[in-house]
Amino acid sequence: MPESGPFIALTVDERARRAPRGTTLFALRDALKPGADVLVVNGFPRTADVELADGDVVALIRRGEIPARDELEALMAARHTPGVHARLKRAAAGIAGCGGLGSAAAIALARVGIGRLRLVDFDVVEPSNLNRQQFFVDQIGRPKVEALAENLARINPFVVVETERRRIGRDDAAAVFAGCDVVLECFDDPRAKRDLLLGLRAGAPATPLVAASGVAGFGTANSVRVRRAMENVWVVGDGETAAAPGTGLMAPRVGVAAHHQANAALRLILGLDPVE
Repeated sequence: MPESGPFIALTVDERARRAPRGTTLFALRDALKPGADVLVVNGFPRTADVELADGDVVALIRRGEIPARDELEALMAARHTPGVHARLKRAAAGIAGCGGLGSAAAIALARVGIGRLRLVDFDVVEPSNLNRQQFFVDQIGRPKVEALAENLARINPFVVVETERRRIGRDDAAAVFAGCDVVLECFDDPRAKRDLLLGLRAGAPATPLVAASGVAGFGTANSVRVRRAMENVWVVGDGETAAAPGTGLMAPRVGVAAHHQANAALRLILGLDPVE
């Protein structure tokens, strides 16, 4: 299709702008933010000048500068695939259990800019958690939901974080996560896993559930994968390696599984199957 019109439409730091056709990246920088030294076009950093095209998404960043709040969220999402941030911003995810899996998955979802996270856990931070869970020494003794919410606010203040310090039962699981587009099951206790699954299947069968099974030890990370268990239920892990005497829970493999869960949730929010 031939080019038409003297202007192109751009998105610059999440603001709609027009520029004369033929405008280059460096010219745009010099006009809008002289001195910007991180230039991102459509999620990819550019070090050489390029001519901009209609529909391009551009971020102009000065290293070391703390941007104003009205610019910060856009710049945090500068490396995302164009169009993803707006869809994530409208979404909500439930995190059932804020330990090794839940705390890492929540942080990953916060970093990609999900709009709302609902954190549910009854426990407090204790020293043996710190080998794999996303907490700090000075948070020992505090409720996990409270400590994690504090950490998420430092990472991405634009995420709405809701917390409930409680156990989840079969009878109230659907109500606890009402309004969530996806729920991540991040429990250690097999009974809690079962109750959450059965509660959601009974009360909210259309809500996707991303569970975990078999993430202990230090076996190869390549065995940690996502598989479909049943309609609207996916399971991350190797399905075999549970925590047991001689097989502990450790940060690398738990982290791999947590990020598989977060990526599965991301794909579901975007209307994609986690395993295809």
